[in-house]
Amino acid sequence: MVTKLAIPVLIFLFFQYSYSAKVTYNVLSFGAKANGRLDSRSAFLKAWGLACSTTNPAIIYVPIGRYLIGSAITFSGQACKSKAITMKIDGTLVAPSTYNAIGNAQIWIKFYRTNHVTISGGTLDAQGSSLWACKSSGKTCPKGATTLGIYHSQNIVIRNLRSLNSQMFHILLYACTNAKLQGVSVSAPRLSPNTDGIHLSSSTGVTILNSKISTGDDCISIGPGSSNVWIEKVVCGPGHGISIGSLGWDVVEAGVQNVTVKTATFIGSDNGLRIKTWARRSNGFVKDVVFQHASMVNVKNPILIDANYCPNNENCPNQVSGVKISNVLYEDVHGTSATRVAVKFDCRKGKPCTNIRLKDVNLKYGGQPAVSSCSYAAGTASGLLQPTSCL
Repeated sequence: MVTKLAIPVLIFLFFQYSYSAKVTYNVLSFGAKANGRLDSRSAFLKAWGLACSTTNPAIIYVPIGRYLIGSAITFSGQACKSKAITMKIDGTLVAPSTYNAIGNAQIWIKFYRTNHVTISGGTLDAQGSSLWACKSSGKTCPKGATTLGIYHSQNIVIRNLRSLNSQMFHILLYACTNAKLQGVSVSAPRLSPNTDGIHLSSSTGVTILNSKISTGDDCISIGPGSSNVWIEKVVCGPGHGISIGSLGWDVVEAGVQNVTVKTATFIGSDNGLRIKTWARRSNGFVKDVVFQHASMVNVKNPILIDANYCPNNENCPNQVSGVKISNVLYEDVHGTSATRVAVKFDCRKGKPCTNIRLKDVNLKYGGQPAVSSCSYAAGTASGLLQPTSCL
């Protein structure tokens, strides 16, 4: 027998369960085609619209298959009522093979002003090789599109996602708060131009874990205004390393602070742990950075601060002092360098690098001792040090 007291409780629990039950929207139900030839863009937008309109947590499901997203698409969260939306992808979203279809769009797949969105699984294939060929030929070509851009969003999760052959950046987070990327895989050829794996700009509270990135530019790049970034167990190579920067392009620019990179492995990359700033006037800064437990395998520049970045000596009037770099720790960095100078701190006289700390750094070059190079860098060194510190 149900007591009078229990009846209201049961009714409450029923409605609470009904409110929180997840609703699933299969893109096939809205006309998506899994053959990779017919454009499924409108089907994805219909599924997103319904997921946004429900007050329940929602799942947008993408079954196995190839789904052509024939032009740039934006999933806007400004009108969303749902407390949480998961895009569960078992298939592949593919861009057109002709680069002009998305090449003039800034972003191919964009999430804008979303909250509590999860992208889980699947593959994004931007088919960027035709645009790279255009650029290498010297012809007039579009700049190209970033594959996945998350803008002005919070509480974002990206897990077990694979990105292939982006025209430009693979994944971009701009002005985001509280984002977690885990089990991400990025793949593009070594010579693919400007194909950064993961780029952060003006974002805070970002965690990147257990990811593997092989690309033609920075595996991870951290741009102006980013803070409280945690990167752990990332494998990079080929690529240009994990870079803070480039910074200092603008005279007035937000700084980068509180960045930790732990247990990263670099294999045949151009750089390992890099801080890169333009040789231009700027009020920007880099401070409170920790690089720990990094393994280098035949890396050209395992440890590098380049405060004189100026490709082709262009756009750097008078090579003036710029970004202030301070309080950077390198601890337990070991392995092999592809060049004799394994540690290089190339700072500027007007704004020298300060409080640079080396602890237990052991890098070899071709089975022989490597060397270090310092310009206007000050700090301390302790523990096992090979090469000998120049601080």
